[in-house]
Amino acid sequence: MSVAVGRVALQARRRRRFWLRRAVNSVMLGLTGLAALAATVPLVWILVYVIQQGGRFLSLDFFTRLPTPVGVPGGGVSNAIVGSAILVGLACLFSIPPGILAAIYAAARPNTPLGVALRFGTDVLSGVPSIVVGIFAYTILVLPMKHFSALAGGLALAVIMLPTVVRTTEEMLKLVPGGLREASLALGAPEWRTSLQVMLPAALEGVITGVMLGIARVAGEAAPLMLTSFGNPFWNTDITQPMAALPHTIFVYAIAPYKDWHDKAWTTALVLIILVLGLNVAARLLVGWRQRQLRGA
Repeated sequence: MSVAVGRVALQARRRRRFWLRRAVNSVMLGLTGLAALAATVPLVWILVYVIQQGGRFLSLDFFTRLPTPVGVPGGGVSNAIVGSAILVGLACLFSIPPGILAAIYAAARPNTPLGVALRFGTDVLSGVPSIVVGIFAYTILVLPMKHFSALAGGLALAVIMLPTVVRTTEEMLKLVPGGLREASLALGAPEWRTSLQVMLPAALEGVITGVMLGIARVAGEAAPLMLTSFGNPFWNTDITQPMAALPHTIFVYAIAPYKDWHDKAWTTALVLIILVLGLNVAARLLVGWRQRQLRGA
């Protein structure tokens, strides 16, 4: 009799623990859902507000025409769109190749003095204010050249973008199964070829995501550009000369005491959001297409 009573009591305790786990799990899922909603609401709020304020003046001319003087209707930010593309392209050129190579080294040799110093340096660099990076680029490029230039702006944005590329690529490479690396080395492939042709392609989706995060970060930076590329109301594609950019144009329009420039600032902000969002969607589609091609092969 005592054995049967013990079994019943044990089953009752197990049922209580089961329902307690279910209850705790439901509560925690609800809390995480509320946290996700709290993080999403500001984003949706900002997007809706920018669309409401800037969508009223959005037109094809705004993408294709140059800025007009105060009081002159119409005009656009075509020079700033092209300038932002050039500046972000320079930042990618200066940051992505060395960032990926540095991440490969940090992932392959994480405990070496250089690997530890690399991770520490990128963590510190990611916390440096962008205006400080702008002062750095101003000192090493603008002052020696004696004029502002897109080259200096691209360098400043590259410094800001570099930590994101390095850390994201390193973490993605760490997620690749070690068996792939060992199999490649066992087949006689040198370590550099294994890293570039086996490990990196396996982590390509995460690497592209990190690059997109870096691009999204620098595409909206205005502070370093005020000290480097400086802005230009005219059409210019010469990287050795001052160049317009969307964030700098938003700043100039926003601080001006003119109502029509304030409206253009909202519309320019909407254009910047559209371009960054379109770039991220295009990158996702490209990665998905490549994965389907690999599965088909």
